Amino acid sequence: QVQLVESGGGLVQPGGSLRLSCAASGFTFSSYYMSWVRRAPGKGPEWVAAINTDGGTTSYATSVKGRFTLSRDNAKNTLYLQMNSLKPEDTALYYCARTTKDGTAYEYDYWGQGTQVTVSS
Repeated sequence: QVQLVESGGGLVQPGGSLRLSCAASGFTFSSYYMSWVRRAPGKGPEWVAAINTDGGTTSYATSVKGRFTLSRDNAKNTLYLQMNSLKPEDTALYYCARTTKDGTAYEYDYWGQGTQVTVSS
């Protein structure tokens, strides 16, 4: 069955960095777009970034552009999110999601359990 397992979250000071990973199994990873979506306390889900099947094209939410970098290793079935210059407003539960692209819209059919990122001094 499809499994997505996130890791790498934690507590970091403002301005710090974290690298999230998402290990995928149960499907042909290289055939799917992948995304990171986050949910801050008391808020709805917010799309963070998406990557195409070969990793050659990425897109980012305005709130993270220039600070976050999304990449994938199809040989290892793993998705990464490098997060730099972290801000308190980046505090959230971060999920990786298997993604399909319908025109300009992203749709998500499988999610991991999430990894908590807390940015605080």
